[in-house]
Amino acid sequence: MRAGAGAGVRVDQVEWIDVPAGPLRRGTPVDEIPAVARRYEDTGVPAAWYLKETPAAQIHVQAFRIARTPVTVDQWARFAAATGRPAPQGSPDHPVIGIAWEEATAYCRWLGERLGLDVRLPTEDEWERAARGDDGREFPWGDEYRTGLANLVDLGVGTTTPVGSFPEGASPFGVLDMAGNADEWTSTRYAPYPGAPAEVPETEDWAFDRHITRGGAFRHDRDLARCARRHGAYEADLSAIGVGFRPAATAR
Repeated sequence: MRAGAGAGVRVDQVEWIDVPAGPLRRGTPVDEIPAVARRYEDTGVPAAWYLKETPAAQIHVQAFRIARTPVTVDQWARFAAATGRPAPQGSPDHPVIGIAWEEATAYCRWLGERLGLDVRLPTEDEWERAARGDDGREFPWGDEYRTGLANLVDLGVGTTTPVGSFPEGASPFGVLDMAGNADEWTSTRYAPYPGAPAEVPETEDWAFDRHITRGGAFRHDRDLARCARRHGAYEADLSAIGVGFRPAATAR
């Protein structure tokens, strides 16, 4: 990890990554779920949770743009000052966390007005394509998990790190922090994938918010770093569970 690697992120602009239109091998085949559950059995995650990733499908995702890193405390502070919201807590170059979905959406609208762009939260499919690229890799950097490529619980930090601190953990398109640090909102409300097994729940009534989050945060195990892993905000304390976000935009 490079200390302070995110210090150059500016509050008045976004470093966009252009993700071209292309294929996404979304999700996980049903017959691979037992092997996935065994691979991560030490995390205590039951196989039923992974079934939400099924069935696998080859889909086409239109071109879009996505921020290279999550929104920082410094970037959120600019928004807060302009809109009369409370100032955020935390180090300026760390990802802002504890942000409700509605607030993240409001930030995207505000940023879009400033930049003259259609800024929004990424869809779940866009997020997975940005993390996974054209192939079916398990993690943004490849198929093998390695401690030190993302800020997850095994790193032992116990809190956020500056955005962009793990350049070797970049996705195929060069997007950073798509595993760990802050769990990220998408614009997609939870629903089973088309053709999902009958035991996959139709809704997640137990969730604090039913929008899908992706990537996992500093407090999560490596299973949440998987590109296919569908998650959510299951606790009301969004700071404690590390929920943040990054903006996306229509391709130009």
